Amino acid sequence: MPDLRAALTHAVHDELDAALGRVGHCLAQLTDEQVWWRPRPDLNAVGNLVLHLVGNLNQLIGSGVGGRPDDRDRPAEFAARGAVSGDELLGRLVLAVKRAKEEVSAAGDEALCGPIPVTKFDFTGLQAVVRSVAHFRGHTQEIIHLTRTILGDGYRFAGPQ
Repeated sequence: MPDLRAALTHAVHDELDAALGRVGHCLAQLTDEQVWWRPRPDLNAVGNLVLHLVGNLNQLIGSGVGGRPDDRDRPAEFAARGAVSGDELLGRLVLAVKRAKEEVSAAGDEALCGPIPVTKFDFTGLQAVVRSVAHFRGHTQEIIHLTRTILGDGYRFAGPQ
């Protein structure tokens, strides 16, 4: 009989890894200046979106499911203007994904089925994981679009993921 927990963990890890690979592919093509370019002053740069992904993973999965302290400063994710290099952003995202995968792997039934304490929404741990992974994928597509907008014909497509 298949192990539902193992299948869930594998699916979450696979989705996080695939999205991380796409974001990393984009960041590798951008200069630090391009990472912080905004199409308009009221829209986000790739750098803001990466900071936002780190914050979301750390809050919903790290704090919500894993019980780590919630130190997220969501407004700062969007207020940042070029203070962090693309390499450092990728390093932060790699660490957030690594920790999220560890938290999902280690989570017991109570952590996944019970309410999480870190948001104003009534999420269970499993809902927080699903929403965080979907959120990551959505913003990954936005990062790809921004990268293609910035680079135009110079954009290099990634292989299948």
